[in-house]
Amino acid sequence: MTDRQPGTSTAPGTTKGSEPRDPSGTAEPNRGRTLLRDIAESTGAVVTLAVLAALALAAVLIAAANPEVQRTASYVFARPSDFLTAVWEAVWSAYSSLFRGAVFDPQASTTERMFRPLTETLTASVPLIFAGLGLGIGFRSGLFNIGAQGQVVLGAVVSAYVGFAFQLPALLHVTLAVLGGLMAGALWAGIAGALKARFGANEVIVTIMLNSIAVLLMSYLLSTTAFKRPGSNNPISPMLDESAMFVPLLGDSFRLHAGWLLALAAAVGTWWLMERSTWGFKFRAVGANADAARTAGTSVRAVYVWVMLVAGGLAGLGGVSQVLGTEGVLQEGVAGSIGFDAITVALLGRSRPLGTVLAATLFGALRAGSPLMQTVSGTPIDIVLVVQAVIVLLIAAPPLVRSMFRLPAPGSGSRLAKEVAA
Repeated sequence: MTDRQPGTSTAPGTTKGSEPRDPSGTAEPNRGRTLLRDIAESTGAVVTLAVLAALALAAVLIAAANPEVQRTASYVFARPSDFLTAVWEAVWSAYSSLFRGAVFDPQASTTERMFRPLTETLTASVPLIFAGLGLGIGFRSGLFNIGAQGQVVLGAVVSAYVGFAFQLPALLHVTLAVLGGLMAGALWAGIAGALKARFGANEVIVTIMLNSIAVLLMSYLLSTTAFKRPGSNNPISPMLDESAMFVPLLGDSFRLHAGWLLALAAAVGTWWLMERSTWGFKFRAVGANADAARTAGTSVRAVYVWVMLVAGGLAGLGGVSQVLGTEGVLQEGVAGSIGFDAITVALLGRSRPLGTVLAATLFGALRAGSPLMQTVSGTPIDIVLVVQAVIVLLIAAPPLVRSMFRLPAPGSGSRLAKEVAA
């Protein structure tokens, strides 16, 4: 109970036997926590239907942008079969080429090229898995960590510097580069966690600002002699030493590297942390109800800091995988939109490790298959962005998906159960 009893004097914002209420901890509305909880508790059916609805909407846009569909639409009432055939061919061509570019290409000339699309999908999913795991921990802990992009950038910067500035034995070199990127991302996110814990700063605003600072910092560093490639006027670093690069898993013909195994190990570790460890229980308790967690003796301020440190470290590994796994060099744009795509990945995966891995693989498939889809079918590559955006909209509004497909609300039982309860 937090109400003051007669004859007692309790400081505002405090409870007996507990630490002072955090300035930002629970004074703000709980709508954000409720939204995160609703998203995290969405059923697999809601997630699957959200993806299918996004693909269906994309199919409509594909057909609308197709010249043959537009031509046959001019006489659709005279010969509707021509219009329907054109629509089918446009959608089939787009999605079949997307499949060929992301999973398996039966039209390739060699067996190696047939299976290369799948390896490209897995390669593209690696940084999304890392960043998505970090964001998922924050979401389940009640923190809107929107700073994964900056954390990815800082992880890439530090790991790249370790990779090209030092000459070390192979195993030691790659280990130090990975640890450097992990610590950089953790410390960068820790700034937001410390500011929220100490001063009540809103983590959304702070992390967004840190994103901009990180990108500008990388641009500045690439103009300095410490990072700039000798003899080049372009903002690009020297090539990383081979000893600092992740080992290819399937030989030099494929880009899939050991970072994928590290990402799977991180997913297992995240599951253990959140589901089996004491700290994971504290994280989830604060995310569910910070007031109750504080009353039970949990230091909410410490949880804020540790959540951001862990989340930032995982996001930093996303930048590490980009530099040490696929790029081999630091340059502007190395992080792409990984940090922002990871928000969708975490939401789609319901902030759970397995769901995050599957969602990252789906987004990796969209990224790997979209170039061939554009080349073969002439479908604009922006259609992939539309699919991602619609998935975000639907996942962020579970009641909308349930109303679209007539799904029961969570917790609603059968008529018999309701009658028994009555």
